[in-house]
Amino acid sequence: MSIKKFDTKSLDLILEKMIETVGTSKNEIFRIGEQCRKDYETLTEELKDVKVMVIKVIDEGDRLESQTRFARKRLSEVSMHFKDYTEAQVRDAYEKAHQLQMDLSMNRQMEKQLRDRRDDIERRLVGVSDTIERAEHLISQITVVMNYLMSDIKQMGEMLEDAKMKQEFGLQIIEAQEEERKRLSREIHDGPAQMMANVMMRSDLIERVYKERGTDEAMEEIRNLKKMVRSALYEVRRIIYDLRPMALDDLGLVPTLKKYLQTIEEYHNSTKITFMNVGKEVRLPSQYEVALFRLIQEAVQNAMKHADAEEIIVKTEINNERIAVVIRDNGKGFDINKKKAQSFGIIGMRERVELLEGQLSIDSNIGKGTIIIIQVPYMK
Repeated sequence: MSIKKFDTKSLDLILEKMIETVGTSKNEIFRIGEQCRKDYETLTEELKDVKVMVIKVIDEGDRLESQTRFARKRLSEVSMHFKDYTEAQVRDAYEKAHQLQMDLSMNRQMEKQLRDRRDDIERRLVGVSDTIERAEHLISQITVVMNYLMSDIKQMGEMLEDAKMKQEFGLQIIEAQEEERKRLSREIHDGPAQMMANVMMRSDLIERVYKERGTDEAMEEIRNLKKMVRSALYEVRRIIYDLRPMALDDLGLVPTLKKYLQTIEEYHNSTKITFMNVGKEVRLPSQYEVALFRLIQEAVQNAMKHADAEEIIVKTEINNERIAVVIRDNGKGFDINKKKAQSFGIIGMRERVELLEGQLSIDSNIGKGTIIIIQVPYMK
């Protein structure tokens, strides 16, 4: 099949569609955040009302307790001097003491229910606040992505000289985007979404267990529920970490790489990953840290996904003149002169390195593994 002259405007249309899709996702997250804000305000108002009710019930309980003590004292006096009182007086003293005791018991039960409701609302407020914060963070990250799409990728598309490569590159960007969405959707559905559905079921179960079996078994169910919520939170944090590790901004490249590679090794226990940093751990400008992290991430993922590597070694070195990165694996390797479907990842890596005015070299042979060397000039 022959490839006709490819109009670069077609690639621009593809990129505009991508930007529109990302913008729609940003709006959806914004709506989620706004809904959470409304829920937060509603819960805050409800919490205020519940706290007022708790105070009223406590005051009422104190009053009832005082009256109950007096009624018991009166009943004790009547019992001791039974002959000095009429039958109606005895019955009245007993009924008053009994009724006050019942009212006090109901008051204490109401107080406990209100306290439990107050504690539940406070926990929900913490969760909603956390969701609002994560939504704001995701919106910030999506804004960065949109800026990147509207600038760097368009420039990259204009720099591609071969029309066929332009076409394949644009289509593979969309394919990669859809695959990433499928992966995230699958992870969220199988992980946090499933766990939260179980949390809802467990919460209903706790109420039945409390009524039917008592406090001890209900508390055991609550402990199991806490474990489930903790697991869901861990999964959400892992998914967010895959999108962009927040430690990169806080700690820098080297500590983030250590944690990331350790996490990858734990998830893929069939692959041993060794990380070494030569020299001091210094902070780099943000654009360097992000680009280098993504380059290493892409190389490691390729080694595990395509090369079936059992051992991967990542080495970084930062000095006053340059940044050097070496990624070596013992996988099945490939013919660097032969174009493959996976070459999209290598194209993206080359583009990232060129944006940093650096050099990327790849040495690979079938059956002998792959060595990737990245060198980027850097002056402190």
